Amino acid sequence: MRFTSERRLDGGVLEREFTLGEIPGILWTPASAPAPLILLSPPPLGLRKTYARLVARARNSAADGFATATIELPGSGDRPRWPAAEQALADLRRAMEAGEPVNDEIIDALILPLVDKAVPEWQAALDALLSLPDIGGPVGYSGGVISIGTRLAVVEPRISAAVLFAGSFVPRAVFEEARQVTIPLHVLLQWDDEGNDRQAALDLFDAFGSKEKTLHANMGGHTGVPQFAGDAAGQFFARHLK
Repeated sequence: MRFTSERRLDGGVLEREFTLGEIPGILWTPASAPAPLILLSPPPLGLRKTYARLVARARNSAADGFATATIELPGSGDRPRWPAAEQALADLRRAMEAGEPVNDEIIDALILPLVDKAVPEWQAALDALLSLPDIGGPVGYSGGVISIGTRLAVVEPRISAAVLFAGSFVPRAVFEEARQVTIPLHVLLQWDDEGNDRQAALDLFDAFGSKEKTLHANMGGHTGVPQFAGDAAGQFFARHLK
């Protein structure tokens, strides 16, 4: 891990950009250290486009005493183009614009390779982050793509609790993986999310094997998550990471 920039935000939050090999990322740490860590998974739009949302989440987490970190997803932002993923996304858009059902083959081609690439990168980032003196355990995970969070919850024992955002397509194989998840979960669902299969999100929640799992559903579209939903997610992490 190599830090490339550093600046101090309001409230004493330290923001440091870094690279991990070819992967860009950002780390935010509160004034009090060492702090528990929350991994903030971005949407596949690029860190630059989603920075305002990410830093807002990081500030809220810092106020609760948590460090947060994010990394650029494969094929997103300034990372090298990924032709297979671009083709899968084009097939998805073509089907949706034609009013055709989005079949399992399109969903698998779009999501499963992303999960296979992103999860080991998150684990490598976690290795590097936990070696820093101002980062401690335990570790939480927050965000989407929900299939990435599901896989991480299964294979990464250092993650103690997760807030998952329902709002992306879910491959068939991920439903089977969900049955292996045992950590506490807090799942956010926007009831009127125009790009999300609500029933698939409900079925995935039902499949999770966790004894403690909460579904927090609100009316509104994909970007209409109310502030109090974020507050509830913060309270969830406070219960499980402190």
